[in-house]
Amino acid sequence: MPPDPLAWETRDRQVAYSCPGFDVVNESVQLPDGTETEFDYLSEPASVCVLPFAADGDVVCIEEWRQAVARINRGLPVGGVEPDDDDLEAAARRELAEETGHEAERLESLVTVEPANGLADSVLHLFVAHGCRSTAEQRLDHNESIRVERRPYERLLEAVRAGEIRDGRTVLAVSYYQLLERDE
Repeated sequence: MPPDPLAWETRDRQVAYSCPGFDVVNESVQLPDGTETEFDYLSEPASVCVLPFAADGDVVCIEEWRQAVARINRGLPVGGVEPDDDDLEAAARRELAEETGHEAERLESLVTVEPANGLADSVLHLFVAHGCRSTAEQRLDHNESIRVERRPYERLLEAVRAGEIRDGRTVLAVSYYQLLERDE
């Protein structure tokens, strides 16, 4: 099958910068009109985001310091898929436990998105967790500062609607849940 006429041809690829969690990749590319140029993007492992519901319908949310925007971010548990994870559900369960100290009775895949594909190769797998209960203490990474907060789903939804929650992963999870699940 011939390549799509919109496709760019990658001529060379190198990691320009690497650090724990992501790489900055530089590619030499040829555009469809023959122009040769450079393209840089962020490359990172796939990640999971969990919309965790307790048995009473409250959502187990987190508040976390985010240095890049220099403020507390209100949202949902999110983290990278690690090599030891058997599958995406295992990664979602691990992140939920690590960041909130909660376990879920049941986990469902919601959707997979590419949240910033103009500048990153990020892939985000969204899950809904049901029957969440506190079972242990948080097991935070060395660079995480997280506070757990339960809130009614309607309050979380209203915070997303009002623009009070700005974390894109949380906005995507709540929006897709509202779009796909609430109507069923």
